[in-house]
Amino acid sequence: MTELTQEQKDRFWRDGFLVVEDAVTPEQLAGLRSVFEGWVEESRQHDDDYGDTLDGRKRFDLEPGHSAEKPALRRVQSPEEVSEVYEDIMRNARTVDIVAELLGPNLRFHHGKVNSKLPGAATKVKFHQDFPFQVMTNTDLITCLLCVDEVTLENGPLEVVPGTHSGPLYSHWHNGVFTGTVADEVYEEHKDNIVKCIGKPGSVCLMHSSLLHGSAPNLSDKSRTLYITTYYAEDAIELNENHLPSRFTYELIRGEETGRVRCMEIDVQLPEKPKDTSFFAQQAMG
Repeated sequence: MTELTQEQKDRFWRDGFLVVEDAVTPEQLAGLRSVFEGWVEESRQHDDDYGDTLDGRKRFDLEPGHSAEKPALRRVQSPEEVSEVYEDIMRNARTVDIVAELLGPNLRFHHGKVNSKLPGAATKVKFHQDFPFQVMTNTDLITCLLCVDEVTLENGPLEVVPGTHSGPLYSHWHNGVFTGTVADEVYEEHKDNIVKCIGKPGSVCLMHSSLLHGSAPNLSDKSRTLYITTYYAEDAIELNENHLPSRFTYELIRGEETGRVRCMEIDVQLPEKPKDTSFFAQQAMG
């Protein structure tokens, strides 16, 4: 069964992103919501980041200002490791079949996370590209941003600059510090071409790893929660330490092992792995 039309495939490779509806079933969506709501309730019992991941960093990332009365759980690292619901969807959602149509039949899983902006959350994601965080021998990586909530123009949607995946890989280092963001002049150059990606619950935004993107704070009274998974072509090999390792990292999700590596000409400075819970701390230095 074909998941995408040729027009959709062409649009993805032209623009570097594509929004597709109904990437999960209603039952899968309800499961994602229920588990995340449980994590939000659990976060009320904590004053600081908590829970351990494979590399010893914290799993649950709390925004500054978080409290029991006003919880602000902004990220869950590698949720597949602590939830069978998320693990199943990482492997079996329609999302994976869509990615396979774009990248080819042989796919590996790179990492997963939940990014959430609860009502009134101040979290802002500065503009960056994903590839400089996860440098590979080729750029066939797709980040899938699955809408657990409805994403509107007011609640901090993904903002992208169409076509920038075909341009340069920008430095995310400034004054000797890896800030995880592009320089101000790069943002100024592209700000007039920004497109905001909205979608109903269960929609997915497929984004090329080299696409310039960011997001604004949640200015509404509605949550904006995304389950984000990254998949890559089986013939790509990672060139830097995985910044979000889990026991599922590099798992073959679709297809077969070829034992081959495909290399492109790539010129980018390797990243610095976050020392804190997530890259939000890195961006705060930018």
